[in-house]
Amino acid sequence: MFTEKKSNSPQVLERNTIAKNTSITGDIKSEGDFRIDGSVEGTINTNGRVVIGVEGSIKGTVECENADIEGIFSGKLMVSELLSLKKTAKISGEVTINQLLVEPGALFNATCEMDYSGIKELNRNGSKKRKRKEETA
Repeated sequence: MFTEKKSNSPQVLERNTIAKNTSITGDIKSEGDFRIDGSVEGTINTNGRVVIGVEGSIKGTVECENADIEGIFSGKLMVSELLSLKKTAKISGEVTINQLLVEPGALFNATCEMDYSGIKELNRNGSKKRKRKEETA
């Protein structure tokens, strides 16, 4: 009566949490999301979302798909999609993003490069113009 749809690729629902009063030094790699309420010094690499809570901090390198920051980040941050900075966020270092959302009150002392990773085309003046992924679909 009811048929079940099967997906070819399993959905990853991992949620990793670094709790308040927890400190980690080293490199972390995961396919799942991270929530940091403690402190991390090192590298976090994930295809998921990284959330730094109000009392959380990261010093090092982060590569992720999306990031929501309420706490402190210092280092190199590479976000392939959306970086969202809440009003309590304090960011310093180098940032490479696709999209940026900043609430009033957030501190953003970083070099920032927006990389749409889209297709380049020539505009009417002959200079290179980038197209967003959505425009090319």
